[in-house]
Amino acid sequence: MPLPKTRLKLTVNALAVLRKRYLKKNERGETIETPEKMFLRVARAVAAADAIYDPKADVKKTEDIFYRMMTSLLFMPNSPTLMNAGRRLGQLAACFVLPVEDSIDSIFEAIKQTAIIHKSGGGTGFSFSRIRPANDVVRTTQGVSSGPVSFMTVFDIATETIKQGGTRRGANMGMLRVDHPDIEQFINAKQMTDKLNNFNISVAITAEFMQALAKGEEYDLINPRNGHKVRSVPAVQIFNQIVEAAWANGEPGIIFLDRINRDNPTPQLGEIEATNPCGEQPLLPYEACNLGSINLSRFVKAGKVDYAGLKKIIHQAVHFLDNVIDINKYPLPQIESMSKANRKIGLGVMGFADMLIQLNIPYNSKDAVKTAEAIMSFISRESKLAAANLAEKRGNFPNYKGSIYDNPKTPLMRNATTTTIAPTGTISIIAGCSSGVEPLFAVSFVRRVMDGSELLEVHPYFKEEAKKAGILTKELMEDVTKNGSIQGIPKIPDSLKKVYVTAMDISPEWHIRLQAAFQKYTDNAVSKTINFPPAASIEDVHKAYLLAYEQGLKGLTIYRYGSRKGQVLSFKKDREKKEIVPRPRPMRTTGITERMRTGCGNLYITINSDEKGICEVFAQIGKAGGCAASQIEAIGRLISLALRSGLKVEAIIRQLSGIRCPSPIWDQGKMILSCPDAVARAIANVTNVTVSLHDKTMGACPDCGGSLESEGGCLVCRSCGFSRCD
Repeated sequence: MPLPKTRLKLTVNALAVLRKRYLKKNERGETIETPEKMFLRVARAVAAADAIYDPKADVKKTEDIFYRMMTSLLFMPNSPTLMNAGRRLGQLAACFVLPVEDSIDSIFEAIKQTAIIHKSGGGTGFSFSRIRPANDVVRTTQGVSSGPVSFMTVFDIATETIKQGGTRRGANMGMLRVDHPDIEQFINAKQMTDKLNNFNISVAITAEFMQALAKGEEYDLINPRNGHKVRSVPAVQIFNQIVEAAWANGEPGIIFLDRINRDNPTPQLGEIEATNPCGEQPLLPYEACNLGSINLSRFVKAGKVDYAGLKKIIHQAVHFLDNVIDINKYPLPQIESMSKANRKIGLGVMGFADMLIQLNIPYNSKDAVKTAEAIMSFISRESKLAAANLAEKRGNFPNYKGSIYDNPKTPLMRNATTTTIAPTGTISIIAGCSSGVEPLFAVSFVRRVMDGSELLEVHPYFKEEAKKAGILTKELMEDVTKNGSIQGIPKIPDSLKKVYVTAMDISPEWHIRLQAAFQKYTDNAVSKTINFPPAASIEDVHKAYLLAYEQGLKGLTIYRYGSRKGQVLSFKKDREKKEIVPRPRPMRTTGITERMRTGCGNLYITINSDEKGICEVFAQIGKAGGCAASQIEAIGRLISLALRSGLKVEAIIRQLSGIRCPSPIWDQGKMILSCPDAVARAIANVTNVTVSLHDKTMGACPDCGGSLESEGGCLVCRSCGFSRCD
């Protein structure tokens, strides 16, 4: 069948991402699908659901509509739908929530179900709040409980083990109520530890806690096993720990639990306790949600928002997402049952920053807030009308009775929720627009391509404006690329500086106010990162958390730039190097040798010091000779050179830790991922340096070496499309 006539314009980045992660490949890894054929595959598979409700439906017409809205880059479904629709796997949902009860059977059933979901390409969210606290009684064994944080590490290891064919990586959200007795251990679970690297974590904050915080009072910690009070603690003590941990490395985030349940569309089914990995999708146990985003950058005409065009695409997108629920091949029967009973969809946006630029509106302005409210209120209203129209033809969602819609004002509703603002990760790269509701990450940056070369990427709108202003030169663009921002460059007019603001140019207050503007008209939640400069204080983060609550947010993720140790900064000026001359090797050293078990055999690591501290490392594998031995020798030489060049021990440990080989092994209760990982651990042991081993830092992309951006709790590379949890 011939392809519909639509001119598909994709950027170099978009093509690279599609080839690597979305297009079909044969057994030799060769791409056998074009982008046009991919979109046709998806459109055809999703349109087929029309025949379920009307055997005489014009499925071909629906297929053409769906194909054109994707190839025109007006709308993109979430990644699993693009990857799997019309293919054997057929799993199209992005996120799931699984229940975790206070029993070994429930915990390990959830781990098994997690593995199945991750294998299918989905992310998972959990509340561990029902698990009894550490050291609590276990009557069946006469022992004591290890607590929720301990069990989270088992989920983490299972996630690390499951691989997803290089397209999507398993991601988890772990949540714990603020009134759980183990809350302090949970808050600090990702500080100075080598665990939970496959988790985002968030504290589920209650209204009672916020009231106690406002009044300077204590609140009760409750044992979930029996509902008894364990002790009372000052709310400010716990709040300060949350703030300090987030300031240190961006975690934990916070979720305002009572606010989420205030908007729970089906309270008759129970309370919502958890969200998906990026926090924007609160879900009941065994619910799934399929998401899609409208590209707002395509809806500006003659300097105004094209509401007529936007209305049309909203109705088409709701139709598309509702169809996805019916054709999806769910990983578990419980998930299929709940998903079809509530039929939640999450229509969101991307390209908002690009839209503001076209409207000549600064992101950090009252006009931007008004625009956000106007756009999202329109999407909310029209998506509800679209869901009502579908309900007239297809019926209400089965759990309608007892839901918030069960009243004379809303007699028809096809979907329990219709709107969600998700991090758009790779789909915004495909659409060639800014990500989600985030501001620009940079006006210009260096993109690393697969052959190792570097290309200068300039925001197309800015390039055109600079050309019109007669200031577009190679030297100017080099200055912009060094900074990522244009604010400190004298040659650039103030009119451009006002509009082309980046994430780091915008104060946290404006980040929060924009998130609140979208949240006001969003059924579910809004995924967004609140950026802080490196010099931001703990008090700055403290104020932001309180502002988030005051502004009506359902959750908050913050990131202080550079706070994750070992971060490779993203702009050229951060990578400029000074000439360093290593000091000579000392004549006399003292040291020790530590044996570490690895998958390659016993590794003997000698660490020597002189009066200036650690200065050299030697390592020898139990097996003599061979490639492994030569590589280990090379590692030792390079470490020694780095140490004598003044590089900090902490930096070396972080670079080596987390490197994985095909044969990880347990040694003295710790997972040794590889020989380099063992060397890192040995150096940490000998020097008493406390670092976060296996820290998956925001920094260099593991696939292409490009810069990673923090987006709503997710790490995204806009060079190659790598995403930890898109």
